[in-house]
Amino acid sequence: MPMASDDIVRLIKAGLPDAEVRIEDLAGDGDHYSATVISQAFAGKSRIQQHQMVYAALGGRMGGELHALKLTTMAPGAS
Repeated sequence: MPMASDDIVRLIKAGLPDAEVRIEDLAGDGDHYSATVISQAFAGKSRIQQHQMVYAALGGRMGGELHALKLTTMAPGAS
């Protein structure tokens, strides 16, 4: 069963309450998403650490309910 984009946003915000989250359904199938996540919690963290924080917020749903997620993460003000 595909995961709804609203559920992805809700989970990320539960794990990173200050996050600004933008989701795009890349294939229109509810299985392939792109997410941009901006959070102060990412400040001073490597890109890998930032992605790990998002995956932790998703609670193990990657590869199951959520098939593919292209992540762009950054702290506010970073480019």
